[in-house]
Amino acid sequence: MSYGDNYLYPRESKIIYDACHEVWKEFGGAFKESVIDRALSISLKEKGLIVEDQKRIDLFFKNIKVGVCVIDKVVEDKIIIELKSKSFITQEDVAQFWRYLKATDYKLGFLINFGPKNLEIIRRIYDTARYSGPA
Repeated sequence: MSYGDNYLYPRESKIIYDACHEVWKEFGGAFKESVIDRALSISLKEKGLIVEDQKRIDLFFKNIKVGVCVIDKVVEDKIIIELKSKSFITQEDVAQFWRYLKATDYKLGFLINFGPKNLEIIRRIYDTARYSGPA
């Protein structure tokens, strides 16, 4: 994976990838999401990133608050992370992730699954999420 000048938030993205692999190497997919969530926060913070866990984001319709979504992690106040710990990522997981990107002002998001057999990382940039639906 290239982390050149045209890569959105290259430093933070590399740290997120590295932290995920560090947690995967230690735990694999053998633990529930709450354990992986805490371990990933520790790794990201140790690597120098600011991490907000379970961040509540207000949702608006015509400038009126209509609800709240809760994002698993917000990194450096610019990247969202949604975590899973299941056999595989479902279409509904991807659709929920797309909705979070579309409903917020964040430009970059990661959907990360610490599955029993492999680590899945989906990285999406906001333009893609706002102008097209789930693939």
